[in-house]
Amino acid sequence: MTSEALMKQQMQAYIDGFNRSDAQAIADLYADDATVEDPVGAPLRVGKAAIAEFYRASIATGAKLKLAAPIRGSHGNCAAMAFDVELNMPEGRALIHVIDVMSFDEAGRFTSMKAYWGPGDMLLGGQR
Repeated sequence: MTSEALMKQQMQAYIDGFNRSDAQAIADLYADDATVEDPVGAPLRVGKAAIAEFYRASIATGAKLKLAAPIRGSHGNCAAMAFDVELNMPEGRALIHVIDVMSFDEAGRFTSMKAYWGPGDMLLGGQR
């Protein structure tokens, strides 16, 4: 089982890679057959190529991530983090409140990522 410390380290590396606009660094945190469901209910993106493409598109919005609370570990192979995404939408600047839950393999790579957010979690313009 992946240690809690390693799970938290990998999730921080995810935040850091995203904020450096490095889609490949983010994709490299994932296992080869990993899945991304962002937001939960959207079609799954499967495999590193699809995952890297997803992050390239996300980064292209000018998005930046900011933790809203400390990263949380678990007694199992999952960890979670609450954060805010600031990005550019066609309607203008937006803020999305998100919780990501990642599962991990024995090597500490993400095997899945689920992003929990809905329409009520997206604020446009100067809203908070």
